[in-house]
Amino acid sequence: MSTSVATSPEAVAERVAHRTGRRVRNLAVEVKPGGSSVILRGKSGSYHVKQLAQQAALEAAPEALVENAIVVE
Repeated sequence: MSTSVATSPEAVAERVAHRTGRRVRNLAVEVKPGGSSVILRGKSGSYHVKQLAQQAALEAAPEALVENAIVVE
């Protein structure tokens, strides 16, 4: 089963980049087959940006479990 367009890594990454003003460096998005979970990776300068990224991922993939592994530096 392939991921849907709404939960493709590219769609989630674009939503996160837009919502955060592209303030997550080295953003990587992994979507598990079937869109059941999303993992965010990258680096941000604040917890606020990390939270914005998580919210954007939840909006892009509302049925998925989102793991936010973005590191705040």
